[in-house]
Amino acid sequence: MDNPADNAALSPPERLAVAYAPRAFQPLWEGFLVLDRRLADAARTGRDPLMIQLRLAWWRDRFDSPASAWPAGEPLLALLKPWDAERAALRALVDGWEACVVGEDGGAALGSARINAVLALARLCKAPADDTVRRAAAEWLGLQPPEPRAPILPGSLRPLAILRGMALREMRGQAGNPVRDFLAILRIGLCGR
Repeated sequence: MDNPADNAALSPPERLAVAYAPRAFQPLWEGFLVLDRRLADAARTGRDPLMIQLRLAWWRDRFDSPASAWPAGEPLLALLKPWDAERAALRALVDGWEACVVGEDGGAALGSARINAVLALARLCKAPADDTVRRAAAEWLGLQPPEPRAPILPGSLRPLAILRGMALREMRGQAGNPVRDFLAILRIGLCGR
């Protein structure tokens, strides 16, 4: 976790979720989650649509170029360099945020882009990017109702299991107690469900 300012952008459950990834994959998870937060901030409601498009265009331009051409002064780009082979998923994430804010698709493009980014992350983590991962991502993002049994994900995708589990707790009105939330994260982190 190279940049404390970017790491601070993650919520405590997100930081714990990242910590459950194998050490080699933690920067991939952190980069994805911080980028999604950064894009959400750039596209937040109340900003002038032209300013949103300008902010997002900067990120789009970066992801249109190979990581070797990215500017060295942006810590988040340094964290995202391992995504070079999957940077099209990052670009689609930028496009999804733009469509959500200045388009009229109701967030469909953003939901699809976020799921595809999770599938790209699975590939980078040497895990199968299959329907199980797609389903877990869709349930985490609230894009489909949860199935009765949690999907079994590989260890490199343990953060997704935690994020999904915490989102479901929140949806059910069970989140908000820090001790119970922490215990739920520990249980999911250890058991994978």
